[in-house]
Amino acid sequence: MKYFLGADNGGTMTKAVLFDETGREIASAANKTPLIVPEEGYNERDMAELWEITAKTIKSCIEGAAIDARDILAVGCSGHGKGLYLWGKDGQPAYHAIASTDHRAYDIIRRWMADGTNERAKEKVLQNVIECQPVALLRWLKENDPEVLAKTEWIFEAKDYIRFMLTGEAYAEITDYSGTCLMNLKTSQFERELLEIYGIGEVYEKLPPIRYSCDVCGHVTEKASRETGIPEGTAVCGGMFDIDACAIAMGAHQDDDICVITGTWAINEYVSSEYHKGNVRNSLFCVPGSYLIEESSPASAGNMEWIIANFMEKDLEECKRNGVSVYDKINAMVDGLPPEKSGAVFLPFLYGTNVDGLDRACFFGLVNSYDKSHVLRAVYEGVAFCHMNHIDRLLEGRRQPAYLKLAGGVAKSPVWSQMFADISGIPVKTIEGNELGGLGCAIAGSVAVGTCRDLDEAVGKMVRVSRVFQPDPDKVRIYKKKYELYNEIIGKLTAEGGKQ
Repeated sequence: MKYFLGADNGGTMTKAVLFDETGREIASAANKTPLIVPEEGYNERDMAELWEITAKTIKSCIEGAAIDARDILAVGCSGHGKGLYLWGKDGQPAYHAIASTDHRAYDIIRRWMADGTNERAKEKVLQNVIECQPVALLRWLKENDPEVLAKTEWIFEAKDYIRFMLTGEAYAEITDYSGTCLMNLKTSQFERELLEIYGIGEVYEKLPPIRYSCDVCGHVTEKASRETGIPEGTAVCGGMFDIDACAIAMGAHQDDDICVITGTWAINEYVSSEYHKGNVRNSLFCVPGSYLIEESSPASAGNMEWIIANFMEKDLEECKRNGVSVYDKINAMVDGLPPEKSGAVFLPFLYGTNVDGLDRACFFGLVNSYDKSHVLRAVYEGVAFCHMNHIDRLLEGRRQPAYLKLAGGVAKSPVWSQMFADISGIPVKTIEGNELGGLGCAIAGSVAVGTCRDLDEAVGKMVRVSRVFQPDPDKVRIYKKKYELYNEIIGKLTAEGGKQ
Protein backbone atom coordinates (compact mmCIF):
# COMPACT_ATOMS: atom_id res chain seq x y z
CA MET A 1 0.00 0.00 0.00
CA LYS A 2 1.19 3.53 -0.81
CA TYR A 3 0.37 6.67 1.17
CA PHE A 4 -0.11 10.43 0.92
CA LEU A 5 0.51 12.93 3.70
CA GLY A 6 -1.48 16.11 4.22
CA ALA A 7 -0.15 18.88 6.47
CA ASP A 8 -2.79 21.43 7.47
CA ASN A 9 -2.01 24.71 9.27
CA GLY A 10 -5.37 26.11 10.34
CA GLY A 11 -6.36 29.09 12.40
CA THR A 12 -5.97 27.32 15.75
CA MET A 13 -4.47 23.87 15.10
CA THR A 14 -1.61 22.31 13.15
CA LYS A 15 -2.47 18.85 11.83
CA ALA A 16 -0.83 16.07 9.86
CA VAL A 17 -2.86 13.23 8.40
CA LEU A 18 -1.76 10.14 6.50
CA PHE A 19 -4.08 8.61 3.89
CA ASP A 20 -3.87 5.49 1.78
CA GLU A 21 -4.65 5.38 -1.94
CA THR A 22 -8.39 4.97 -1.26
CA GLY A 23 -8.60 8.08 0.94
CA ARG A 24 -8.82 6.12 4.19
CA GLU A 25 -7.27 7.91 7.17
CA ILE A 26 -4.39 5.83 8.50
CA ALA A 27 -3.08 8.10 11.24
CA SER A 28 -3.20 11.71 12.36
CA ALA A 29 -1.59 14.06 14.84
CA ALA A 30 -2.43 17.58 15.93
CA ASN A 31 -1.01 20.35 18.08
CA LYS A 32 -2.32 23.76 19.05
CA THR A 33 -0.84 26.69 17.18
CA PRO A 34 0.09 29.35 19.76
CA LEU A 35 -1.11 32.89 19.14
CA ILE A 36 0.77 36.01 20.21
CA VAL A 37 -1.46 39.00 21.05
CA PRO A 38 0.84 41.98 21.70
CA GLU A 39 -2.15 44.32 21.86
CA GLU A 40 -5.85 44.34 21.05
CA GLY A 41 -6.46 43.60 17.39
CA TYR A 42 -2.97 42.21 16.76
CA ASN A 43 -2.72 38.44 16.23
CA GLU A 44 0.70 36.98 15.44
CA ARG A 45 2.69 33.75 15.43
CA ASP A 46 6.36 32.94 15.82
CA MET A 47 7.29 31.51 12.41
CA ALA A 48 10.19 29.42 13.72
CA GLU A 49 7.94 27.95 16.40
CA LEU A 50 5.23 27.25 13.81
CA TRP A 51 7.67 25.22 11.72
CA GLU A 52 8.88 23.31 14.78
CA ILE A 53 5.28 22.46 15.71
CA THR A 54 4.50 21.41 12.14
CA ALA A 55 7.59 19.21 11.89
CA LYS A 56 6.83 17.63 15.27
CA THR A 57 3.22 17.00 14.25
CA ILE A 58 4.24 15.35 10.97
CA LYS A 59 6.78 13.15 12.75
CA SER A 60 4.18 12.08 15.34
CA CYS A 61 1.72 11.21 12.58
CA ILE A 62 4.21 9.04 10.71
CA GLU A 63 5.40 7.30 13.87
CA GLY A 64 1.80 6.63 14.91
CA ALA A 65 1.01 5.08 11.55
CA ALA A 66 3.58 2.31 12.00
CA ILE A 67 4.29 2.17 8.26
CA ASP A 68 7.46 2.25 6.19
CA ALA A 69 7.83 5.98 5.54
CA ARG A 70 9.39 5.19 2.17
CA ASP A 71 5.88 4.24 1.03
CA ILE A 72 4.77 7.89 1.30
CA LEU A 73 4.56 9.00 -2.32
CA ALA A 74 3.81 12.70 -1.86
CA VAL A 75 3.15 15.46 0.64
CA GLY A 76 0.61 18.27 0.23
CA CYS A 77 0.18 21.33 2.42
CA SER A 78 -2.95 23.33 3.13
CA GLY A 79 -3.46 26.28 5.44
CA HIS A 80 -5.59 29.21 6.41
CA GLY A 81 -5.81 32.01 3.89
CA LYS A 82 -5.17 35.70 4.40
CA GLY A 83 -2.55 36.78 6.95
CA LEU A 84 1.11 37.32 6.10
CA TYR A 85 4.28 35.22 6.41
CA LEU A 86 7.48 37.09 5.49
CA TRP A 87 10.83 35.38 4.88
CA GLY A 88 13.97 37.46 5.21
CA LYS A 89 16.99 37.88 2.98
CA ASP A 90 19.12 36.58 5.86
CA GLY A 91 17.47 33.15 5.74
CA GLN A 92 15.27 33.84 8.78
CA PRO A 93 11.69 35.08 9.26
CA ALA A 94 11.53 38.82 8.60
CA TYR A 95 8.67 39.38 11.05
CA HIS A 96 6.23 37.44 13.17
CA ALA A 97 3.58 35.75 11.05
CA ILE A 98 0.38 37.79 11.05
CA ALA A 99 -2.72 35.61 11.50
CA SER A 100 -5.95 35.81 9.53
CA THR A 101 -7.78 37.18 12.59
CA ASP A 102 -5.57 40.30 12.75
CA HIS A 103 -7.26 43.71 12.56
CA ARG A 104 -4.35 46.19 12.68
CA ALA A 105 -4.96 47.37 9.10
CA TYR A 106 -8.63 48.27 9.67
CA ASP A 107 -8.06 52.02 9.24
CA ILE A 108 -6.21 51.41 5.97
CA ILE A 109 -9.24 49.52 4.64
CA ARG A 110 -11.55 52.37 5.62
CA ARG A 111 -9.27 54.80 3.81
CA TRP A 112 -9.21 52.61 0.67
CA MET A 113 -12.98 52.31 0.73
CA ALA A 114 -13.36 56.08 0.98
CA ASP A 115 -10.76 57.18 -1.57
CA GLY A 116 -11.71 54.72 -4.34
CA THR A 117 -8.67 52.44 -4.03
CA ASN A 118 -10.84 49.40 -3.37
CA GLU A 119 -13.05 50.02 -6.39
CA ARG A 120 -10.10 50.60 -8.74
CA ALA A 121 -8.41 47.38 -7.63
CA LYS A 122 -11.66 45.39 -7.66
CA GLU A 123 -11.64 45.42 -11.47
CA LYS A 124 -8.64 43.11 -11.25
CA VAL A 125 -8.95 41.26 -7.92
CA LEU A 126 -12.75 40.68 -8.17
CA GLN A 127 -13.27 41.13 -4.44
CA ASN A 128 -13.33 43.76 -1.73
CA VAL A 129 -10.13 43.99 0.25
CA ILE A 130 -10.26 43.25 4.00
CA GLU A 131 -7.85 44.13 6.76
CA CYS A 132 -6.27 40.68 7.19
CA GLN A 133 -5.24 40.32 3.54
CA PRO A 134 -1.57 40.70 2.59
CA VAL A 135 -2.08 43.91 0.59
CA ALA A 136 -3.46 45.72 3.64
CA LEU A 137 -0.85 44.24 5.99
CA LEU A 138 1.99 45.08 3.61
CA ARG A 139 0.75 48.65 3.38
CA TRP A 140 0.53 48.78 7.18
CA LEU A 141 4.15 47.63 7.42
CA LYS A 142 5.23 50.19 4.83
CA GLU A 143 3.65 52.94 6.91
CA ASN A 144 4.62 51.66 10.37
CA ASP A 145 7.73 49.45 10.06
CA PRO A 146 9.28 49.91 6.58
CA GLU A 147 12.53 48.17 7.52
CA VAL A 148 10.64 44.87 7.61
CA LEU A 149 9.81 45.13 3.91
CA ALA A 150 13.36 46.18 3.06
CA LYS A 151 14.77 42.97 4.53
CA THR A 152 12.02 40.67 3.13
CA GLU A 153 12.93 38.21 0.38
CA TRP A 154 9.65 36.28 -0.01
CA ILE A 155 5.99 37.00 0.73
CA PHE A 156 4.31 33.75 1.74
CA GLU A 157 0.92 32.49 2.78
CA ALA A 158 0.79 29.97 5.66
CA LYS A 159 1.01 26.70 3.74
CA ASP A 160 3.46 28.10 1.17
CA TYR A 161 5.83 28.93 4.03
CA ILE A 162 5.57 25.37 5.35
CA ARG A 163 6.18 23.94 1.87
CA PHE A 164 9.24 26.21 1.59
CA MET A 165 10.57 24.81 4.86
CA LEU A 166 10.07 21.28 3.53
CA THR A 167 11.73 21.86 0.16
CA GLY A 168 13.83 25.03 0.27
CA GLU A 169 12.00 26.19 -2.88
CA ALA A 170 9.79 29.30 -2.90
CA TYR A 171 6.52 29.17 -4.84
CA ALA A 172 3.13 30.90 -4.76
CA GLU A 173 0.38 28.31 -5.16
CA ILE A 174 -2.44 29.90 -7.11
CA THR A 175 -5.51 29.12 -4.96
CA ASP A 176 -4.02 30.80 -1.90
CA TYR A 177 -2.55 33.84 -3.60
CA SER A 178 -5.69 34.48 -5.66
CA GLY A 179 -7.45 35.23 -2.36
CA THR A 180 -4.89 37.81 -1.25
CA CYS A 181 -5.70 40.79 -3.54
CA LEU A 182 -2.10 40.50 -4.80
CA MET A 183 -3.17 38.82 -8.05
CA ASN A 184 -5.14 39.82 -11.14
CA LEU A 185 -7.75 37.06 -11.26
CA LYS A 186 -8.56 37.74 -14.90
CA THR A 187 -4.98 37.01 -15.99
CA SER A 188 -3.96 34.69 -13.11
CA GLN A 189 -0.78 36.74 -12.72
CA PHE A 190 0.87 39.14 -10.30
CA GLU A 191 1.04 42.68 -11.68
CA ARG A 192 3.10 45.62 -10.49
CA GLU A 193 0.35 47.95 -11.75
CA LEU A 194 -2.17 46.28 -9.43
CA LEU A 195 0.14 46.57 -6.43
CA GLU A 196 0.73 50.24 -7.22
CA ILE A 197 -3.01 50.88 -6.83
CA TYR A 198 -2.51 49.85 -3.19
CA GLY A 199 0.71 51.87 -2.96
CA ILE A 200 2.97 48.82 -2.54
CA GLY A 201 4.42 48.36 -6.04
CA GLU A 202 7.87 47.76 -4.58
CA VAL A 203 6.88 44.34 -3.19
CA TYR A 204 6.36 42.88 -6.69
CA GLU A 205 9.85 41.29 -6.75
CA LYS A 206 9.16 39.61 -3.41
CA LEU A 207 6.30 37.46 -4.76
CA PRO A 208 7.36 33.86 -5.54
CA PRO A 209 6.80 32.15 -8.91
CA ILE A 210 3.22 30.94 -9.39
CA ARG A 211 2.40 27.22 -9.36
CA TYR A 212 -0.78 25.11 -9.33
CA SER A 213 -2.14 22.75 -6.68
CA CYS A 214 -1.15 19.51 -8.42
CA ASP A 215 2.29 20.69 -9.57
CA VAL A 216 5.35 19.11 -7.97
CA CYS A 217 6.92 22.08 -6.17
CA GLY A 218 10.11 20.51 -4.87
CA HIS A 219 11.21 17.57 -2.77
CA VAL A 220 11.85 17.09 0.93
CA THR A 221 15.35 18.22 1.86
CA GLU A 222 17.77 16.28 4.04
CA LYS A 223 17.29 18.79 6.89
CA ALA A 224 13.49 18.67 6.68
CA SER A 225 13.66 14.88 6.53
CA ARG A 226 15.52 14.77 9.85
CA GLU A 227 12.97 17.07 11.46
CA THR A 228 9.77 15.51 10.09
CA GLY A 229 10.56 11.86 9.40
CA ILE A 230 9.50 12.20 5.75
CA PRO A 231 12.14 10.50 3.57
CA GLU A 232 14.49 12.86 1.75
CA GLY A 233 13.46 13.33 -1.87
CA THR A 234 9.72 12.78 -1.32
CA ALA A 235 7.68 14.90 -3.75
CA VAL A 236 5.82 17.91 -2.34
CA CYS A 237 2.91 19.22 -4.42
CA GLY A 238 1.63 22.78 -4.55
CA GLY A 239 -1.19 22.02 -2.13
CA MET A 240 -4.18 24.27 -1.61
CA PHE A 241 -5.79 27.07 0.31
CA ASP A 242 -7.67 25.11 3.00
CA ILE A 243 -11.08 26.08 1.69
CA ASP A 244 -10.18 24.64 -1.74
CA ALA A 245 -8.81 21.50 -0.09
CA CYS A 246 -12.08 21.01 1.78
CA ALA A 247 -14.13 21.61 -1.37
CA ILE A 248 -12.13 18.97 -3.25
CA ALA A 249 -12.41 16.56 -0.31
CA MET A 250 -16.18 17.13 -0.32
CA GLY A 251 -16.42 16.26 -4.02
CA ALA A 252 -17.68 19.73 -4.88
CA HIS A 253 -15.43 20.45 -7.85
CA GLN A 254 -17.96 19.56 -10.54
CA ASP A 255 -21.36 20.47 -9.12
CA ASP A 256 -22.90 23.66 -7.78
CA ASP A 257 -23.61 22.44 -4.25
CA ILE A 258 -22.63 24.98 -1.62
CA CYS A 259 -19.82 23.94 0.72
CA VAL A 260 -20.05 25.13 4.32
CA ILE A 261 -16.84 24.97 6.35
CA THR A 262 -17.15 25.63 10.07
CA GLY A 263 -13.96 26.44 11.94
CA THR A 264 -12.38 29.65 13.15
CA TRP A 265 -13.84 31.13 9.98
CA ALA A 266 -17.34 30.73 8.57
CA ILE A 267 -16.56 29.70 4.99
CA ASN A 268 -19.39 29.31 2.48
CA GLU A 269 -18.49 28.64 -1.14
CA TYR A 270 -19.23 27.01 -4.47
CA VAL A 271 -17.30 26.32 -7.66
CA SER A 272 -18.22 28.07 -10.91
CA SER A 273 -16.87 28.48 -14.42
CA GLU A 274 -17.57 32.22 -14.13
CA TYR A 275 -16.68 34.73 -11.47
CA HIS A 276 -19.49 36.25 -9.40
CA LYS A 277 -20.26 39.87 -10.27
CA GLY A 278 -21.97 40.56 -6.95
CA ASN A 279 -20.51 41.72 -3.66
CA VAL A 280 -18.86 38.38 -2.73
CA ARG A 281 -15.31 37.04 -2.83
CA ASN A 282 -13.85 35.36 -5.91
CA SER A 283 -10.64 33.34 -6.04
CA LEU A 284 -9.13 30.88 -8.48
CA PHE A 285 -10.04 27.25 -7.80
CA CYS A 286 -7.61 24.35 -8.00
CA VAL A 287 -9.29 23.18 -11.22
CA PRO A 288 -7.85 25.49 -13.93
CA GLY A 289 -10.53 27.65 -15.49
CA SER A 290 -12.75 27.56 -12.40
CA TYR A 291 -13.50 30.14 -9.73
CA LEU A 292 -14.29 29.60 -6.09
CA ILE A 293 -17.14 31.91 -5.07
CA GLU A 294 -16.90 32.64 -1.36
CA GLU A 295 -18.68 34.38 1.48
CA SER A 296 -16.79 34.27 4.76
CA SER A 297 -16.09 35.83 8.14
CA PRO A 298 -14.18 34.85 11.31
CA ALA A 299 -17.45 34.02 13.08
CA SER A 300 -18.08 30.29 13.19
CA ALA A 301 -17.53 27.24 15.41
CA GLY A 302 -14.53 28.84 17.10
CA ASN A 303 -17.07 30.64 19.27
CA MET A 304 -17.95 27.33 20.91
CA GLU A 305 -14.28 26.62 21.64
CA TRP A 306 -14.15 29.92 23.53
CA ILE A 307 -17.29 29.06 25.51
CA ILE A 308 -15.85 25.66 26.48
CA ALA A 309 -12.46 27.10 27.45
CA ASN A 310 -13.85 29.90 29.59
CA PHE A 311 -17.09 28.59 31.09
CA MET A 312 -17.06 24.79 31.08
CA GLU A 313 -14.05 23.87 33.19
CA LYS A 314 -16.11 21.69 35.55
CA ASP A 315 -17.81 19.99 32.60
CA LEU A 316 -14.42 19.22 31.06
CA GLU A 317 -13.18 17.71 34.31
CA GLU A 318 -16.35 15.62 34.71
CA CYS A 319 -16.19 14.35 31.13
CA LYS A 320 -12.52 13.49 31.53
CA ARG A 321 -13.27 11.49 34.67
CA ASN A 322 -16.06 9.62 32.92
CA GLY A 323 -14.08 9.03 29.73
CA VAL A 324 -16.54 10.89 27.49
CA SER A 325 -16.24 13.88 25.18
CA VAL A 326 -17.43 17.27 26.34
CA TYR A 327 -18.89 17.72 22.86
CA ASP A 328 -21.14 14.70 23.42
CA LYS A 329 -22.41 16.34 26.59
CA ILE A 330 -23.03 19.62 24.78
CA ASN A 331 -24.88 17.86 21.96
CA ALA A 332 -27.12 16.11 24.47
CA MET A 333 -27.89 19.37 26.28
CA VAL A 334 -28.73 21.21 23.05
CA ASP A 335 -30.76 18.32 21.62
CA GLY A 336 -32.72 18.00 24.85
CA LEU A 337 -33.99 21.57 24.58
CA PRO A 338 -36.51 22.08 21.73
CA PRO A 339 -35.80 25.21 19.65
CA GLU A 340 -39.18 26.75 20.49
CA LYS A 341 -38.37 26.56 24.24
CA SER A 342 -35.50 29.06 24.07
CA GLY A 343 -35.65 32.71 23.06
CA ALA A 344 -31.95 33.37 23.65
CA VAL A 345 -30.01 34.73 20.68
CA PHE A 346 -26.23 34.83 20.29
CA LEU A 347 -24.31 37.03 17.86
CA PRO A 348 -21.14 34.96 17.21
CA PHE A 349 -18.65 37.79 16.70
CA LEU A 350 -15.96 36.94 19.27
CA TYR A 351 -13.23 36.82 16.62
CA GLY A 352 -14.75 38.99 13.91
CA THR A 353 -17.99 39.79 12.17
CA ASN A 354 -19.94 39.64 8.93
CA VAL A 355 -21.90 42.76 9.85
CA ASP A 356 -20.46 46.17 8.99
CA GLY A 357 -20.35 48.34 12.09
CA LEU A 358 -20.87 45.52 14.63
CA ASP A 359 -17.67 44.07 16.06
CA ARG A 360 -18.60 42.43 19.38
CA ALA A 361 -20.37 39.20 20.33
CA CYS A 362 -23.39 39.32 22.62
CA PHE A 363 -26.29 37.34 24.04
CA PHE A 364 -29.84 38.70 23.79
CA GLY A 365 -33.00 37.53 25.52
CA LEU A 366 -31.55 35.73 28.56
CA VAL A 367 -33.89 35.35 31.55
CA ASN A 368 -33.31 33.88 35.01
CA SER A 369 -35.17 30.67 34.22
CA TYR A 370 -32.61 29.77 31.56
CA ASP A 371 -29.67 27.48 32.24
CA LYS A 372 -26.52 26.35 30.46
CA SER A 373 -28.45 24.43 27.82
CA HIS A 374 -30.17 27.64 26.67
CA VAL A 375 -26.81 29.38 26.32
CA LEU A 376 -25.28 26.46 24.39
CA ARG A 377 -28.29 26.19 22.09
CA ALA A 378 -28.04 29.94 21.39
CA VAL A 379 -24.39 29.51 20.40
CA TYR A 380 -25.21 26.61 18.07
CA GLU A 381 -28.03 28.60 16.49
CA GLY A 382 -26.07 31.85 16.28
CA VAL A 383 -23.24 30.19 14.37
CA ALA A 384 -25.75 28.62 11.96
CA PHE A 385 -27.54 31.94 11.50
CA CYS A 386 -24.25 33.67 10.71
CA HIS A 387 -23.52 31.07 8.04
CA MET A 388 -27.07 31.52 6.74
CA ASN A 389 -26.43 35.25 6.24
CA HIS A 390 -23.50 34.30 4.01
CA ILE A 391 -25.49 31.61 2.18
CA ASP A 392 -28.31 34.08 1.49
CA ARG A 393 -25.82 36.35 -0.28
CA LEU A 394 -24.39 33.45 -2.29
CA LEU A 395 -27.92 32.53 -3.39
CA GLU A 396 -28.54 35.96 -4.89
CA GLY A 397 -28.59 35.45 -8.64
CA ARG A 398 -28.32 31.65 -8.61
CA ARG A 399 -30.59 28.69 -7.96
CA GLN A 400 -30.78 26.91 -4.63
CA PRO A 401 -28.35 23.98 -4.46
CA ALA A 402 -29.46 20.38 -4.08
CA TYR A 403 -27.28 20.06 -0.97
CA LEU A 404 -25.15 21.92 1.51
CA LYS A 405 -21.93 19.98 1.98
CA LEU A 406 -20.77 20.47 5.54
CA ALA A 407 -17.24 20.24 6.99
CA GLY A 408 -15.38 21.38 10.09
CA GLY A 409 -16.40 21.26 13.73
CA VAL A 410 -20.15 21.39 13.09
CA ALA A 411 -20.01 18.34 10.78
CA LYS A 412 -18.75 16.23 13.70
CA SER A 413 -21.99 16.92 15.57
CA PRO A 414 -25.18 15.23 14.26
CA VAL A 415 -27.22 17.67 16.33
CA TRP A 416 -25.53 20.74 14.87
CA SER A 417 -25.56 19.29 11.33
CA GLN A 418 -29.31 18.67 11.55
CA MET A 419 -29.74 22.24 12.79
CA PHE A 420 -28.01 23.54 9.63
CA ALA A 421 -30.47 21.54 7.51
CA ASP A 422 -33.45 22.83 9.49
CA ILE A 423 -32.30 26.47 9.44
CA SER A 424 -31.41 26.50 5.73
CA GLY A 425 -34.24 24.25 4.55
CA ILE A 426 -31.67 22.49 2.37
CA PRO A 427 -30.51 18.85 2.82
CA VAL A 428 -27.03 18.60 4.35
CA LYS A 429 -24.35 16.07 3.41
CA THR A 430 -21.36 15.32 5.59
CA ILE A 431 -18.30 13.56 4.20
CA GLU A 432 -16.58 10.50 5.62
CA GLY A 433 -13.43 11.36 7.53
CA ASN A 434 -12.48 14.04 10.00
CA GLU A 435 -9.62 15.87 8.29
CA LEU A 436 -10.87 17.11 4.96
CA GLY A 437 -8.16 19.74 4.55
CA GLY A 438 -5.55 17.01 4.73
CA LEU A 439 -7.58 14.80 2.39
CA GLY A 440 -7.74 17.53 -0.25
CA CYS A 441 -3.96 17.77 -0.16
CA ALA A 442 -3.60 13.99 -0.37
CA ILE A 443 -5.85 14.05 -3.44
CA ALA A 444 -3.63 16.73 -5.03
CA GLY A 445 -0.53 14.69 -4.16
CA SER A 446 -1.96 11.61 -5.86
CA VAL A 447 -2.40 13.61 -9.07
CA ALA A 448 1.00 15.30 -8.77
CA VAL A 449 2.89 11.98 -8.78
CA GLY A 450 0.63 10.31 -11.35
CA THR A 451 -1.15 7.78 -9.13
CA CYS A 452 -4.37 9.34 -10.44
CA ARG A 453 -4.49 10.99 -13.85
CA ASP A 454 -6.63 13.95 -12.69
CA LEU A 455 -8.75 15.28 -9.84
CA ASP A 456 -11.89 13.56 -11.15
CA GLU A 457 -10.28 10.14 -10.80
CA ALA A 458 -8.74 10.97 -7.43
CA VAL A 459 -12.02 12.28 -5.97
CA GLY A 460 -13.84 9.20 -7.25
CA LYS A 461 -11.38 6.96 -5.42
CA MET A 462 -10.92 8.91 -2.21
CA VAL A 463 -14.17 10.76 -1.30
CA ARG A 464 -17.27 9.17 0.26
CA VAL A 465 -20.47 10.67 1.73
CA SER A 466 -20.97 9.90 5.42
CA ARG A 467 -24.52 11.08 6.26
CA VAL A 468 -27.40 13.05 4.78
CA PHE A 469 -29.60 15.24 7.01
CA GLN A 470 -33.04 16.13 5.65
CA PRO A 471 -34.78 19.32 6.87
CA ASP A 472 -37.62 18.82 9.34
CA PRO A 473 -40.54 20.97 8.01
CA ASP A 474 -41.82 21.81 11.49
CA LYS A 475 -38.41 22.97 12.67
CA VAL A 476 -37.83 24.88 9.43
CA ARG A 477 -40.85 27.03 10.34
CA ILE A 478 -39.64 27.54 13.93
CA TYR A 479 -36.12 28.50 12.86
CA LYS A 480 -37.43 30.87 10.19
CA LYS A 481 -38.92 33.03 12.95
CA LYS A 482 -35.77 32.78 15.09
CA TYR A 483 -33.62 33.74 12.10
CA GLU A 484 -35.82 36.77 11.51
CA LEU A 485 -35.29 37.77 15.17
CA TYR A 486 -31.51 37.30 14.80
CA ASN A 487 -31.47 39.66 11.81
CA GLU A 488 -33.80 42.12 13.53
CA ILE A 489 -31.43 42.36 16.51
CA ILE A 490 -28.49 42.98 14.19
CA GLY A 491 -30.48 45.63 12.36
CA LYS A 492 -31.37 47.45 15.58
CA LEU A 493 -27.78 47.35 16.89
CA THR A 494 -26.25 48.64 13.66
CA ALA A 495 -28.90 51.35 13.39
CA GLU A 496 -27.96 52.50 16.89
CA GLY A 497 -24.25 52.67 16.17
CA GLY A 498 -23.29 49.01 16.70
CA LYS A 499 -19.66 49.32 17.81
CA GLN A 500 -19.46 48.72 21.53
